[in-house]
Amino acid sequence: MDALTSQGYGFEAAIADLIDNSIDAGAHDVVVHFLREGDTLVSLLIIDDGHGMTDEELDVAMTVGGRRGYAANALGMFGTGLKSASLSQAAAVTVTSRTRKTRPAGRRWVMERAREGFQCDIVDPRYAQSLIDRYNGCPITWQGTVIRWDGVKNFPQHGGGGQTDRYLHRTINKLGLHLGLQLHRFLLRDDFNITIAVEDIRTGDVYMNFGVVPLNPFGYPVTGHPDYPRTFVADVPSIGRVPLTAHIWPAKSSLDEYKSVGTVLDRQGFYFYRNGRIVQAGGWNNFRQPEQHLALARIDVDLPADSADVFRLSVKKEGVESTPVFAAALEEARDDDGRLFTEYISDAQITYREARKRSGTTRKAVIAAGIGFAPTVRETIEEELPLIPGEQPIAIHWRKLAGDVFFDLDREQRVISLNRRFRTAILGGRRGSLNDAPVLKSLLYLLLYQVFESEFSGPRVKDNLQLWQAILLAAARAEMTDPDDETGDSE
Repeated sequence: MDALTSQGYGFEAAIADLIDNSIDAGAHDVVVHFLREGDTLVSLLIIDDGHGMTDEELDVAMTVGGRRGYAANALGMFGTGLKSASLSQAAAVTVTSRTRKTRPAGRRWVMERAREGFQCDIVDPRYAQSLIDRYNGCPITWQGTVIRWDGVKNFPQHGGGGQTDRYLHRTINKLGLHLGLQLHRFLLRDDFNITIAVEDIRTGDVYMNFGVVPLNPFGYPVTGHPDYPRTFVADVPSIGRVPLTAHIWPAKSSLDEYKSVGTVLDRQGFYFYRNGRIVQAGGWNNFRQPEQHLALARIDVDLPADSADVFRLSVKKEGVESTPVFAAALEEARDDDGRLFTEYISDAQITYREARKRSGTTRKAVIAAGIGFAPTVRETIEEELPLIPGEQPIAIHWRKLAGDVFFDLDREQRVISLNRRFRTAILGGRRGSLNDAPVLKSLLYLLLYQVFESEFSGPRVKDNLQLWQAILLAAARAEMTDPDDETGDSE
């Protein structure tokens, strides 16, 4: 059971895996429902109006590695998703279901008992009925399934001080973007919807109730290059012809469909689909290394039905491993006019460079920002500035330093250290995290990135470091000063 639940599922990926099952069950409406009691998050439920399961089908669904007959277009694959996804995130998972011809039935895995005796519990039929009835009409009608997570590991342990509200806002935003991307082809249909809602079980109030919006990674209004999209065909041994629809995004797009997928390096490359669901969003699969000049390049690929000899899908459905024969086939891939796929790579690079030229400025290449900088800050730096290839990024963190310095530099390790004695004051009482104080860290990066580009500091650089150190130290000490001790105007 520990091995089953330690496959690296993220929160969003685990929920997506359960919604895959809902789609396979013919669901038209899926609800992701957070239950809270005041400041405490209680449970998370995924409810659908699919065809439901009988007692026998529930037994198979809750059996580890239970095999059922998957349709050719099914999203399920291994018979472990429901269990591994759920128990990776929660201490217990309860599944209740009803078909048109059977009464509600339920099963429950509790991780503690599963470890001790590999025991799956049968749910009291009255509880199964009550859970189905709770969602009668929203979305369950005649049939459907409810999956309930209790003891969710990701929930905040103490919800006071607005912590629960901040968690919900952050988590629901990420979940909506993830589902909107992974399942965008289904969400674009008129007959399929995903709703995310929060309910306070103490008061019955429902809020943050909204539908997930499809996030099409190829949904640009105008192409970035007049010759694209264009479909190339790779002749892959043991599979045959694999179509590759190549796109070039317009430069500097601010659309969520472009910016919300990941960093500049993450979002370029292949978008593999399996039966309409994205199973890899970006990446070059050993064909080439990601680079800034390919930021606009995305290729839409539907995995062939029988492709296990070449493409291997991860259990989490968040990555595709391909054998070298695929990369080799890409070198010879052509479109109907005989144009090579490698020419598309060149066109994407040229489009990016030309957009830079049209901006009227040429910026000097810099060392990238790394650990400690907020992801959006790193992404913007990569978009706005060319990066020096092959250089270790600059990291930034808080650590114990002498009281007379605000920051310290380690050129060899590429690290900016901030004096942690000032951290609480600078954060203004907010909780610290790896990527906290983004404004301060960004300003320090802009001041210091050039210092890391040379091994030694000349007199001008040394003088600047002393100047910045003195001013920032004074500012940090001012942050710690009690305003009641200051002279001047008062109320």
